[in-house]
Amino acid sequence: MRKILKNDQGFTLIEMMIVLLVISVLLFIAIPNVAKQSKNINSKGCSAFARMVEGQVQAFRIEEKKYPSDVQEMVDKGYLKKDETACPNGNKLTIGSDGEVKVED
Repeated sequence: MRKILKNDQGFTLIEMMIVLLVISVLLFIAIPNVAKQSKNINSKGCSAFARMVEGQVQAFRIEEKKYPSDVQEMVDKGYLKKDETACPNGNKLTIGSDGEVKVED
């Protein structure tokens, strides 16, 4: 009976606790960095989206001979889809009198 127990190839409770501790420390370090990168990605995505809308504003100006008064006018005339009136992160877009696209926080 003793011979069987000595040949048992398992992990001890201490070894398992050390592994879990190391994994938890790595996660504790990694999760804030991932969250920060996610915020940066949303910000860059929103600015890229605003540049795309600025291109549509310029197309509107060329064809209609004026700047649009607001985003809804561009949707009504078919330059933007209804779901393109806000950034992917939910911030609304506004159009200035000079055609500049601004992101509201």
